[in-house]
Amino acid sequence: MAVAAMDVLVNVWDRSVAVQLIGALAWGAVVFCRRFPLSVFLLTLPADLLLDIVFPSCVALFVLAERSRNRRLLAVCAVTFAVVSAAPWPLYGSGENIHALTLVDLIYSLATAAAPVFLGQLLMAQGDLARRVEEIEEAREHERMLHAQAVLARERAQLAREMHDVVSHQVGLIAIQAGALQVSAADPELKEGARTIRSLSVETLNELRHMVTLLRASGGRSTELTPQPTLADLHKLVATSGIEAELTGELPAAIDTTAQRALYRTVQEALTNVRKHAPGAKASVRLWNDGTAFGVTVTNTAATRASLPLPGSHHGLVGLRERAELLHGELEAGSTSGGGYRLALRIPRLPD
Repeated sequence: MAVAAMDVLVNVWDRSVAVQLIGALAWGAVVFCRRFPLSVFLLTLPADLLLDIVFPSCVALFVLAERSRNRRLLAVCAVTFAVVSAAPWPLYGSGENIHALTLVDLIYSLATAAAPVFLGQLLMAQGDLARRVEEIEEAREHERMLHAQAVLARERAQLAREMHDVVSHQVGLIAIQAGALQVSAADPELKEGARTIRSLSVETLNELRHMVTLLRASGGRSTELTPQPTLADLHKLVATSGIEAELTGELPAAIDTTAQRALYRTVQEALTNVRKHAPGAKASVRLWNDGTAFGVTVTNTAATRASLPLPGSHHGLVGLRERAELLHGELEAGSTSGGGYRLALRIPRLPD
């Protein structure tokens, strides 16, 4: 707008009202150049013809070339601009050089019109190229994602085969041997121990089969982890833990399934660690609710005999802490003064 105003002020030498109106029209039309480039171009042609004001027309021509893909329209507009700029208006003189001067002016005017047209088309091509590059990047990202999913599916299938062929087979043998020992044993304690081993082996085998099914599904919608344990299964978990454990306390009436699952897995992990690392220890599972939060505390006494060197991944507590963080809760774990261990999960109650 500033450059257009300077162009008008320099070229409007006539103080007549008509001339000033034509100059003001050419200057004011630039405001609407972005929305109506063709109309603005046509409105600025009288100023180009009568007053040699070319900047508003060049701006409109550039915006039109940047927006339009109609090459024929752009060529017509450029030629029209060149003819209007080179036309001897008003008709002055009749010398011999008038036609030559007009031809030279026409050539220069065509070059002047070509500049904004080419620049506008260049910017349009640049925008098209940028969009095309973006589409290619999106396609490549989608292809990489599909490749990663295919690799993951193959790995999950291989893992499922290994679990089914090796781990499930061995756990099944443990269950069979424990069942045979339960039938043949005469000692009541030995018979009870064999029964516990068989029961835990059967549950482990069922969970392994469920995990194999999930792995083979490769992450589809059918991989819902259902059915999942709830608080109603805590009594069975404690009773079949294979150790002397006691369940006490109560929890709020309405707890969402995610919190129930976290509580169950905490008790399961604690009792499993007692069996592995504290043979002969007694455990206490206490559910509690103080109005602002609820949770579970599992405490065990010191081991009465040496534990066997069993393999472990050391990821159990890490997974429990992640569950607690998802529920904005806290997980505390540590040794007690009597040589035992204490594991506590605290989950804040959400406002109604």
